[in-house]
Amino acid sequence: MSSLFLCCAAVAGDTGGRHPPERRLLLLGGRRAGKTSCANSILGDQVFQAGTETTHSNVGQTEIYGRRVTVVDTPPWGVPGHVADDGGGGNDDDDDSESATDGDDSGGGRQPRTVPASLDSEDPCMGAVLCPPGPHVILLVVSVSQPFKETQRRAAEDQLGALGGGTWRYSMVLFTGVDKLPKGTFVEEHIANTGEALQWLVERCGSRYHAFDNSKKDGDENTQVPELMEKVEEMITDNQGWYFEVNELILLEEEQARRALEEERMRMEEHARQRDQMIGGPPRELRLLLLGWKGVGKSSVGNTILGRRDFEVGQETEMCLRRQALVSGRRVTVVDTPGWDWFSVRRTPKRIRQESQRGAALLRPGPHTLLLVLPVVSSLTTRKRRTLLAHIEALFGERASLHTMVLFSCGDWLGRTPIEDHIQRGGRELHRLLEYCGNYYHVLDSKTPGKDSRSVSDLLDKIEEMVRENGDEAFLPVQSDEESSQSSDNTEPEDDCRGCQLQ
Repeated sequence: MSSLFLCCAAVAGDTGGRHPPERRLLLLGGRRAGKTSCANSILGDQVFQAGTETTHSNVGQTEIYGRRVTVVDTPPWGVPGHVADDGGGGNDDDDDSESATDGDDSGGGRQPRTVPASLDSEDPCMGAVLCPPGPHVILLVVSVSQPFKETQRRAAEDQLGALGGGTWRYSMVLFTGVDKLPKGTFVEEHIANTGEALQWLVERCGSRYHAFDNSKKDGDENTQVPELMEKVEEMITDNQGWYFEVNELILLEEEQARRALEEERMRMEEHARQRDQMIGGPPRELRLLLLGWKGVGKSSVGNTILGRRDFEVGQETEMCLRRQALVSGRRVTVVDTPGWDWFSVRRTPKRIRQESQRGAALLRPGPHTLLLVLPVVSSLTTRKRRTLLAHIEALFGERASLHTMVLFSCGDWLGRTPIEDHIQRGGRELHRLLEYCGNYYHVLDSKTPGKDSRSVSDLLDKIEEMVRENGDEAFLPVQSDEESSQSSDNTEPEDDCRGCQLQ
């Protein structure tokens, strides 16, 4: 159902009442369109402040020919895409003094790259709340001195779509800066010569338009405001007195949702800025080595971190594989390795142990972090924990604990249960494993790569925290070939284990 509803109002109003009949006008438009100057021209006074960016909708009232006129000025709508193409609209710097310093002026001659509305700015649709029960006419303000391309057309369509269905029958294009047209050129010629995007907009508004020269001062010869109000009356008559009634509750809910998303975006940007200051600016390289038992989801974890399917899943990894991607402003290199035996270092083939060491060599001068992948669905016994630590120390040395983090896979199995609660119930062996890793741990839902981007960003933050804590030992140095050969054979004998099952 549309977020707005139509409501009927008498055209003539209650002439016998205490208040004169009212006409409500809502102004929408992009940056440098001249909305604030138009609003002031209609009101016949400098009601709205020009020269600063309009961040919140403002309302003003006046009386014209016995009718109370309410005018709402709004922040500029966002234009999707990148910098607009030059040409077709003249030089933006040639705007008249008023429209060039309009409240939605962004400065500069080119259309700026679109920036999402900030917390300091509200959505233009919120302006409709200021003219209850709804606007009679929506004025789409377009400057003739700026190019009107497909991006601007889509912005207008998106803005009216956000208000709800049926808005076009209440819309009129209001051209500004017509004094900048070449001498002898009428606005009709401008519409015909500008291109299909502007023609579409005018036709979508039922070929209703008006032209403003904001450089004109009030006087007996300035008839542009009375002529605009005549067209407004014609629109109201054509619409049989109907106006657009605003559903304030839905608009407020949408604005709250937009602001929540914007707060999250700003939080992430501030976090990235602080991180860049601490580590000397992006791109920061992070080298990660995935380790663990067979079948624990190392390849899926690697895909989740990189945000794409770089590692083959569903089959046993036989050889190390290195992949790299730009993730959250960092250049992240991940090496996937074959899995170890669950219960014995000796039962892990020598070739597999050597592949684990070769994986570290692919990350020269050494990995920042050894990610020990542990499924949340498995329990940790004393034997399993000892086997994990024996693998790590036999292959990478005793100092490897400084660079090891437990990464819980299959995080979706937890549902709404916090990972801390899972650890608390995990028993003494899990606690001892985490103590060995300096209590560095994280959990990922590795089912769908790219879905859990926030959790991946948090993981990289923890890895960088580990790197800072390690100071001079920021990464685990890769051993020489001779050292690797000796360490891979230096394993402590363990009791054989038969009939063990995943628990």
